[in-house]
Amino acid sequence: MVGVDFGTLSGRAVVVRVSDGAEVGSAVHEYTHGVIEEHLPDSSVRLGPDWALQSPQDWLDVLRFAVPAAISAAGVSPSQVVGVGTDFTACTVLPTTADGTPLCFETPSLPHAWPKLWKHHAAQAHADRINALAASRGESWLPRYGGKISSEWEFAKGLQVLEEDPSIYERAQRWIEAADWIVWQLTGVETRNVCTAGYKGIYQDGGYPSAEFLSALNPDFADFVHKLTVTEPSTPGAPVLAPLGGLAGRLTARAAEWTGLPEGIAVAVGNVDAHVTAAAADAVRPGQMVAIMGTSTCHVMPSDRLAEVPGMCGVVRDGIVPGLWGYEAGQSGVGDIFAWFVDNAVPSSYAQEAQARGLSIHEHLTGLAAAQAVGEHGLLALDWHNGNRSILVDHHLSGVIVGQTLATRPEDVYRALIEATAFGARLIVETFESSGVPVEEFVVAGGLLKNRFLMQVYADVLRRPLSVIGSEQGPALGSAVHAAVAAGAYEDIEQASAAMGKRTVAAYVPDDKAADAYDLLYAEYRRLHDLFADGGILHTLRRLRNAATGPGRPSIQGSEAGA
Repeated sequence: MVGVDFGTLSGRAVVVRVSDGAEVGSAVHEYTHGVIEEHLPDSSVRLGPDWALQSPQDWLDVLRFAVPAAISAAGVSPSQVVGVGTDFTACTVLPTTADGTPLCFETPSLPHAWPKLWKHHAAQAHADRINALAASRGESWLPRYGGKISSEWEFAKGLQVLEEDPSIYERAQRWIEAADWIVWQLTGVETRNVCTAGYKGIYQDGGYPSAEFLSALNPDFADFVHKLTVTEPSTPGAPVLAPLGGLAGRLTARAAEWTGLPEGIAVAVGNVDAHVTAAAADAVRPGQMVAIMGTSTCHVMPSDRLAEVPGMCGVVRDGIVPGLWGYEAGQSGVGDIFAWFVDNAVPSSYAQEAQARGLSIHEHLTGLAAAQAVGEHGLLALDWHNGNRSILVDHHLSGVIVGQTLATRPEDVYRALIEATAFGARLIVETFESSGVPVEEFVVAGGLLKNRFLMQVYADVLRRPLSVIGSEQGPALGSAVHAAVAAGAYEDIEQASAAMGKRTVAAYVPDDKAADAYDLLYAEYRRLHDLFADGGILHTLRRLRNAATGPGRPSIQGSEAGA
């Protein structure tokens, strides 16, 4: 099997043995355009604050370069591959024509023609309007998302396109998750997967928000759902969602030429990178929370019970494993926060010291931070540098660090930022459990597993053992697991996950003394969290920043004034 993971900065392919999940070859392709945040490619067209776009060409290049390279690295014949599965960051969504052509291929000078990456937060004001209207009308779907829809999701981003570039909205015959678009390119068959529809597209109990609701937001938004759906021919207007682990279609001749794989092999239904990782970690049973920790952290967990958890990203039937409720929460900045600090606030002398010792700057700072006792730095931070996904669902919040003095050193701040992300994770876990959804096991996946000190901090702060995934390519492995089901090698995801997934149980256990000390710091984190949660000061600072960034930016009295 081949699993392909489309991430924020790169795409990776892994070749996996069906019998036991052994990874026999892999390759990575770095996106040429990366994250498009300041101006459009090969253009002087500037983007506004909080924009984040991607290029579909980068995704196609992953198929053209990473997949053949992974097959070559594995030393297997392409004819041995019987299926392909894919996953994507989400909500990463794009406007296309009816045949799937991205509008940015036709009009590359128009910002709204490009795919909006998950961390595009410029639609926060539109999300605020959706939330306010849904709350006032008592929409039944709102509690399934913790009481707030995120600016990262399909409806807020779609409303932004309508109101800022109506011509693009009118031309967009499809508004489609990249997870479904890439499967369309591989199979020639347009599908919509149950995962992204539920978590990112407000699909609940057999339907999307009503045309009446959408029209109340903007009369021209009433038809938005038609851009999202694949309908059943025998039941016009009825959305058709493809189940996870299902067969989306067969590899086309064109896609076979791109990838070097045999035409006609099975292609699995699309999925989200975080959710598919649960299968790679053999964590598809109720109460197993998987935290996929990288640039951001996504927390996903199957459960046999339905509850309303404040600030969760969503609860979706069949959203992780068919037959169970799937919960999602998250932190929109984790590794990105550490990278920001290193890139912008660490003296060059630290880099020189790290180089002399043969270490990266992150490794050097981690070593200095690990030598401290809990609380020694005298600092406390809020992990909101990229907004707050859970539990406040407000991407106009920003980072806060308190306790700094003239004696504060870079390693002090670095450790405080690590601790802040751990405190944020603990708040998410506590919120689930206080809402009647128990977390039986905390499983970690993602790139930050490499930092053993960070993992121990999390174990101490959470006061519970951490299990860890047995793969460095969790999403790609999870996609291969789903491909094995789609190809008929296993009956269902649970069976495939048991055979191909892998994790080490209780790889990190809490130190009681450190955990006691962190309890005291966490209590202060909760006080600081609640003090800034209403966004009063932080929202004002953001409005002032946006007003000062130049012509055409939102004014202080503009659309964000109530954000």
